[in-house]
Amino acid sequence: MKIAMITHAAPGNTFWDTIRKGAEEAAAKDNAELLYASDPEGARQSQLVQQYIEQDVDGIAVTLAKPDALQDVLKNAEEAGIPVVTLNSGTDQFQDFGAFAHFGSDERLAGEAAGEKLKEEGLQNPICVIHEQGNVGLETRCEGVKSVLPKTEILYVQGTDMTQVASTTTAKLQTAKDADAVIALDAPIALAVLKSREEAGSDAKVGSFDMNGELAQAIVDGDILFTVDQQPWLQGYLSVDALWQNHRGAFKIGGGQATLTGPAIVDQSNAQAVLEYAQEGIR
Repeated sequence: MKIAMITHAAPGNTFWDTIRKGAEEAAAKDNAELLYASDPEGARQSQLVQQYIEQDVDGIAVTLAKPDALQDVLKNAEEAGIPVVTLNSGTDQFQDFGAFAHFGSDERLAGEAAGEKLKEEGLQNPICVIHEQGNVGLETRCEGVKSVLPKTEILYVQGTDMTQVASTTTAKLQTAKDADAVIALDAPIALAVLKSREEAGSDAKVGSFDMNGELAQAIVDGDILFTVDQQPWLQGYLSVDALWQNHRGAFKIGGGQATLTGPAIVDQSNAQAVLEYAQEGIR
């Protein structure tokens, strides 16, 4: 079986390495060939999907960070008889786009969980940093935070340019003296925010979404309050395995509903338990 996975990953983002590891392990178990490609720009991601349709793959796993750009090409996949699952982003759209399953976190719920965690810490004025404009999942996370903490302010940065991320965040913290927290939506962004906070001389606490080894260590050390983990390794693994199970016996995992891999809060109470796995790149 030949399975194509097409994500909106930006170059160098370690989060997507974790998803790919899960997908590769499932493909090895299922004796399937995994083809992987990514592009953060919606139109180019759509072109990649079309290329795999023309290669007559046996299944497609795709992210829907920019769903409008993928709608037409996924109709092409349906017409070609190629089963589709979505992962990571697309919880609200996957059924309308012809996918039979979705694996990811409920982004609204995840944002609300982050907001509640900040609220428990007595924080009321967070800055929510969006590192990719137009990504519906990231926007929804910040909306969730704001629904709990109405004074939440949005800050847009260019996540593919960490120098710009650092300078923009530093400048914001220097002017937003009432900001008592920064919530990043990605582990590398959170680590950049730590440096920006120091440069700005700010006392704002830092929270995050997602995970890598360095971030897990920062939580253990008390430098970052928490992260909202969506278990990306599982997203990659389950997406590939679901396509194989469908190919093998017409099974449809999730029964037409999204299979949630998060949110799960990781803070000082449990970070040590996942640190080893995060450092191995499977969390």
